Amino acid sequence: MTSPTGAIAAAPVKLLALGDSLTAGYGLPEPQGFTSQLQKALTAKGYAVTVVNAGVSGDTTAGGRARLDWALADKPDAAIVELGANDMLRGLDPGQARANLDAILKSLQERKVPTLLAGMLASPSLGKPYTDAFNAIYPDLAGRYGVPLYPFFLDGVALDRALIQPDGLHPNAQGVAVIVERILPAVTKLLDSLPQTAKTGG
Repeated sequence: MTSPTGAIAAAPVKLLALGDSLTAGYGLPEPQGFTSQLQKALTAKGYAVTVVNAGVSGDTTAGGRARLDWALADKPDAAIVELGANDMLRGLDPGQARANLDAILKSLQERKVPTLLAGMLASPSLGKPYTDAFNAIYPDLAGRYGVPLYPFFLDGVALDRALIQPDGLHPNAQGVAVIVERILPAVTKLLDSLPQTAKTGG
């Protein structure tokens, strides 16, 4: 526990990053992946945080839901949920993605883990009915559970080939840096909402 003056340092806050290859850092050396770059950025801003990489490449919302209990075994203080890109790329039923994300958010809420939901947008090539149904998932669920929403995880990166790996899907190290820079205010706001301070020095 911290003293009233904040003189005794508390243990670092655990921030769980539950996601797919975008969280895992697919195709990148570990220091260049999302969780490592986010950890570095938070440390630079004075946050005592351990970012836990619970990203699994290829994971769908169903995969994330199936391993949620395992991911929560470490008892995180807060979480970022970044899932759905693989559901969309495979053209899976948006209704199933919604149900899986709903279950994940419900479980996090029941365990009192403050959560930031990172959204995904469907490719227009999938057609308007699909994109409308898919894109509505994230704002709808954020509203239902009262959690903050970062609307599009790949904002500023998705259409810039200079920031994407040769596979055309995954961000390169520079792309990850853009993602971290843009999502950072939402992450720090989440950390600032915690009952315990994540800032060093109180």
